[in-house]
Amino acid sequence: MSSVVERCSLAIGDTVDGRYSVSKILGEGSFGKVYAVRDNYGQQYALKLLKLWEVPSDIRESLVARFDMEFETGCIDCEYLVHSLSHGFLSGNPYIVMEFCPGGDLLNLAESGREVDYTKVATHVLLGLKALHSRGKVHRDLKPENVLVKANHDFALTDFGISGDRNKRMTERNIMGKPKQIFGTYAYMPPEQLNPRRDATVLPTTDIFSFGVMMFQLLTGELPFGRLDGEKDLVSYMKRGKRGEWNKSLLMTTNGGSEWGTLLDGCLHPDFQMRLQTIDNVLPLVPQLRRMQKSVTLQEKDFQTRIINGVLLRIMQGEEHGKIYKLDHLLRGENSILSMGRKDEGIYNDIAIVEDNSCYISRKHCTLELDYEIGSWIIRDGQWDKDDTGGWRRSTNGTYVNSKEVNASGIAFSPGDIISIGDTKLRVEAY
Repeated sequence: MSSVVERCSLAIGDTVDGRYSVSKILGEGSFGKVYAVRDNYGQQYALKLLKLWEVPSDIRESLVARFDMEFETGCIDCEYLVHSLSHGFLSGNPYIVMEFCPGGDLLNLAESGREVDYTKVATHVLLGLKALHSRGKVHRDLKPENVLVKANHDFALTDFGISGDRNKRMTERNIMGKPKQIFGTYAYMPPEQLNPRRDATVLPTTDIFSFGVMMFQLLTGELPFGRLDGEKDLVSYMKRGKRGEWNKSLLMTTNGGSEWGTLLDGCLHPDFQMRLQTIDNVLPLVPQLRRMQKSVTLQEKDFQTRIINGVLLRIMQGEEHGKIYKLDHLLRGENSILSMGRKDEGIYNDIAIVEDNSCYISRKHCTLELDYEIGSWIIRDGQWDKDDTGGWRRSTNGTYVNSKEVNASGIAFSPGDIISIGDTKLRVEAY
């Protein structure tokens, strides 16, 4: 990242890095501007520029890190995610060149009056989410505007700027220094996302709730918890969401809506632990899924699932992205227990997670144990704290395996599972 940041407003015909010519302005948001560009061969792409010059200097580094994360997320090999191609800097402002989707977004498609295949929409969105979740990422801003229509008429997720939760609670400021609203769009946010403690760890069930809101909106033309035309409607909308009072009667009187009742009931449950927990739980409930079988195939797993030598944890999202911990190698002597928590000079952990940009991981967060009786590793929330409380001390923000909260009794985990502690997500892999 360059320390010098200058205003950068691209005009039609400008060239970027001698490779891309700007042909059109596609849109602009609080922090970014998107252009249509063509390469030297006439191929069209989208270029997203982060307007770093408009951002206070003290939060620039974290925004650039999140922008880098957006680029990396777009490199995941899945046809239902908008693909990243390259990235760089213009006058100190980072940009990403990505796949161009000529069909616009899903909201415009739904409002155009054209017939929309909602089974196809649901299937493609769910497969995109599955690709994210399997890599420890949560989209967290799923809505029709963030689903684009590709040239082959498939649907793909975009806008991964807050995927994976990093710095998601950062109260970013506008140019006057005033706090901005929490990330995400209120209409699609689950109740736990507004709970201070639950907001510390965002889980895949967040996206599942947002998916339910989006599908209800597409099917009926309304939001599930009533009107939300402005701030005056927000409190009542959120109360109905917290109570699970979505408009089932409207769905049932909508043409074809009754087929979606079971799916939406499972997605819109206010308690994230009672909600449908994984994309694999949601997919079979999509109406007429059988005719979409060709699309319900993901790429091969990009990690080993068959245990040969042991089990490792790989940081999928966090400040040490990519770092691995081979659990068996960390054991000392006959000890079968490992401690995990935030890296701190005053505390020893076998797995010390670096968390310099936030403090959502407890110093003594959780405990991992190789249980020889069941032949598996288990994870418990908290650690034995003989020096402080003289007993078992739970973490502040909880420990989760996939979307299930872990207690002191523990949960067994296996390759493919995602362990969430604070803003860090670790994938369990075999080696």
